[in-house]
Amino acid sequence: MNLGNLMRSAHAFGASFFFVVAPVVSTRAARNSDTSDSSNHLPLYTYDTVEEMVLPRGCVLVGVEFTEDAVELPSFHHPSAAAYVLGPERGALSPAMTARCQHTVKIPTRFCINVGVAGAILMYDRLISRGRFAGRPLNPRGPAEPPPRHVRGRQLIRGRRGEA
Repeated sequence: MNLGNLMRSAHAFGASFFFVVAPVVSTRAARNSDTSDSSNHLPLYTYDTVEEMVLPRGCVLVGVEFTEDAVELPSFHHPSAAAYVLGPERGALSPAMTARCQHTVKIPTRFCINVGVAGAILMYDRLISRGRFAGRPLNPRGPAEPPPRHVRGRQLIRGRRGEA
């Protein structure tokens, strides 16, 4: 049920892909709780080992782990291209997976929470921290701030490969 919940949440939050490494549950069984049928909307990559895992070029791997040295999620700056890996509920990311991660973050709770809930919190934090929404008013009765105005940069002209 947790895998299906994570897949549905990834689809809802606009993820580009979903991946699992050595899953202990069937991705087919996840369809029981994946009511959005996310596998029809975003690619699902299944890897047997950490070593065979391939991410898109420029994609930063971020581990989500409840450890002392992990950065607390509210203080983390999400990379623009990132993939997030969550460990099992009653375990931890493997040493091989931890070595692949460029960053490790944790949700500042008193103890570990359900992996499906953790994934949804992580994706929501990424969404709101990327700056696409209006700021919150200082007072609950205060007016909402307008969303930031979109600013376009100057025209970018790309040449063909090999050209300056």
